[in-house]
Amino acid sequence: MSDSREQVLEQIKLQGDLVRQLKAAKESKEKTAPSGGGRSNTAPVPAQQQQQQEQHEKQQQQQQHEQLQQIDEEVAKLLALKAKLGGDAAPANQKFTLKTPKGTRDYGPQQMTLRQGVLDKIVQVFKRHGGEAIDTPVFELKEVLTGKYGEDSKLIYDLKDQGGEILSMRYDLTVPLARYLAMNKISSIKRYHIAKVYRRDNPAMTKGRYREFYQCDFDIAGTYDPMLADAECVKIVAEILDTLDIGDYVIKLNHRQLLDGMFEACGVPAENFRAICSAVDKLDKVGLRSFDLSESCYLYYETPFQSPWAEVRKEMVEEKGLDEAAADRIGEYVRLSGGADLVEQLLADEKLKAVPNAVKGLEGMRLLLKYCSIFGLDKRVSFDLSLARGLDYYTGVIYEGVLKGESAAVASPAKAKASQQSNGEQASEPATVGSVAGGGRYDNLVGMFDPRNKAVPCVGVSIGVERIFSVLEARAASSGLKLRTSDVEAYVASAHKGLHEQRLKVLNQLWDAGIKAEHSYKLNPKLLVQLQHCEEHQIPLVVVLGDAELAQGLVKLREVTTRQETNVKLEELPAEIRRRLQLA
Repeated sequence: MSDSREQVLEQIKLQGDLVRQLKAAKESKEKTAPSGGGRSNTAPVPAQQQQQQEQHEKQQQQQQHEQLQQIDEEVAKLLALKAKLGGDAAPANQKFTLKTPKGTRDYGPQQMTLRQGVLDKIVQVFKRHGGEAIDTPVFELKEVLTGKYGEDSKLIYDLKDQGGEILSMRYDLTVPLARYLAMNKISSIKRYHIAKVYRRDNPAMTKGRYREFYQCDFDIAGTYDPMLADAECVKIVAEILDTLDIGDYVIKLNHRQLLDGMFEACGVPAENFRAICSAVDKLDKVGLRSFDLSESCYLYYETPFQSPWAEVRKEMVEEKGLDEAAADRIGEYVRLSGGADLVEQLLADEKLKAVPNAVKGLEGMRLLLKYCSIFGLDKRVSFDLSLARGLDYYTGVIYEGVLKGESAAVASPAKAKASQQSNGEQASEPATVGSVAGGGRYDNLVGMFDPRNKAVPCVGVSIGVERIFSVLEARAASSGLKLRTSDVEAYVASAHKGLHEQRLKVLNQLWDAGIKAEHSYKLNPKLLVQLQHCEEHQIPLVVVLGDAELAQGLVKLREVTTRQETNVKLEELPAEIRRRLQLA
């Protein structure tokens, strides 16, 4: 048995080395791979070569997929070898580092208190607007998710086939909602959903990019009159950002039909609309340090970069094969932003007037801005033609909430240090937070799941809660603010030995009365230690038990902040505690 065990351990060592070599080779290839699919940055790519370049990119993606598949197979072999050891302990000389999986992090009581406070405020806004909560499985049938995210489909986590259904971890909350509506034949709902999603991205912990993170969505599904539901979603974004008080902001608005009409008016071939739209989507994101995959959060370099339009124009011409004159015409439009006056200006534009899509989009924007004005959002919204939103399923209005001039470290020093220790990430310089909310109208997604292709129009918004958490964590760390992490209202303490049973009786009395209370789990704790615990954990009241007081049916009720004590009858204790709490 000893020889057999030694042989298995040697096989595990060799197999582990192989897995590490494959992973290192993959990471090395990713680091050295040229950007832009290997295209030259010095000479324009003729349009006729675009198909050949796209084929080359597909081959590269296929090679990456095969490499990942090989790594998965070798990891499976390694796990099978380890399973042969059964419940045996690991060898004494085997090094084992405790850490969270790559792209994830732990949250202590301070972080969880802050996060729960943010989520509670967001849910209050959702409920104020009639939202109903739903939940969906953390994994879906792979075929439900496949083909819904374009190039980002490669980031979906596929689960191992164990002889049953082929499953994948959910990538976002929007596609599961569409599946839920189609499966249950629901044609009208106002729903909110707060849950974790998973993406197989290369994480950057100190930059706010995770493999596991929260999305916080609100969607209105149903056939309604134009822009009524859309305007309410914009109002919801404003209410949430006002409630959280994370800084000054603007909500950018645009319309997908207007974008398509603008491209048509500028001479972009119809088959290139989505590719050019993807390039425009990067206009205000050139110089990114990283992109938060909640699709709502961006980080920007603080150092100056060349003109954003110059970068986007270069991509349109050199990579997308667009005519330079067409790109220049697009540039005249996408640098415009304003309000209702801009809508009227564009409606009078000779080029746009000749394109039905552009006119429909502008008429929709005119109505949306009118409703936003009624909601008191004139100073909060901006009609911005550079806003594109990259996802293909948007069909109408699109919007994005952006913080203005809000600068903070993405992680607190403690968080950054912990992240480096557990995930090997390098600390980054402070970055500026950009978008913290985004969404729009998507009328055709539900129909993709319906056997009769029955469409259910939808409009929704996703709040970038992870970015908001990062801003508030950094703010709390810089101010030295310590949050109270428990809701205990009263602590039952004993002044001397032999009173633990009396403590239990008083505790039971308080719990039965619905009061949040706790005590020491030591039989004879020192009174000073008990009082220090209350001060450290910000517990407002202490019930101090002593033999002399108990003999008279009394206890001492102490206010922790003022240290004032008064005698209270035992039978009146719950009522007196409630009265004190109401006064606090």
